[in-house]
Amino acid sequence: MSSHHIVRDDQEPALIIANGAACSKELLGQLLEWSPFVVVLDSAIDRVLNLGIKVDVLLGDFDRDFNPDIYKESQFPLEIIHTPNQDKTDLEKAFDFLIERGHQAVNVIWATGRRADHTITNITNIVRYRNILKIVILDDHSKIFLLPEKFQKWYPKNTPLSLIPIGKVSGIHSQNLFYPLQNDELTIGYRTGSSNHVFEDGLVVIEHSEGDLLLMECWD
Repeated sequence: MSSHHIVRDDQEPALIIANGAACSKELLGQLLEWSPFVVVLDSAIDRVLNLGIKVDVLLGDFDRDFNPDIYKESQFPLEIIHTPNQDKTDLEKAFDFLIERGHQAVNVIWATGRRADHTITNITNIVRYRNILKIVILDDHSKIFLLPEKFQKWYPKNTPLSLIPIGKVSGIHSQNLFYPLQNDELTIGYRTGSSNHVFEDGLVVIEHSEGDLLLMECWD
């Protein structure tokens, strides 16, 4: 499996591979097909290379006697980015790196599953990159992204959609959801919009006035 493929333009999303639970080969292949730039966190590099994936950037704090130089020859011209800052996670540092390089969008896999603290942190931390980097976290069961104040997308009937607030989100209105929201407020830990679904084939509209609201497109 390789990331060498045709790139349509400079706006194709990059791909970050973290070190959570692995996704299916089908999902991985779909993302590699359209991702021109692959960044792997140091803790995942051996798992990634075992799948035959060509890596562009190896990034991390390189602790625990990790030696990134051993990968240079097999992954030439691998770029090695040392990020020792312990105030941020390696995933956040990968986001910062992509922003510095001028990327506008990124897909992230292997960022969920395994340790619950890593999963929660990886999902909730994407809100700080609003209007800077379009981030989509994917696994075999969900697609997670931060909503703009007005969101519109066509979905088939009964598509599971969950609205998860980061903190408090107010002024929420929806169209074409089975459980409609009309000037509602959601607060993490008290009330969320989990396990809603599309009422009928057509356009779903979700608006909110304040706060950070995640949408999770889900499937079993």
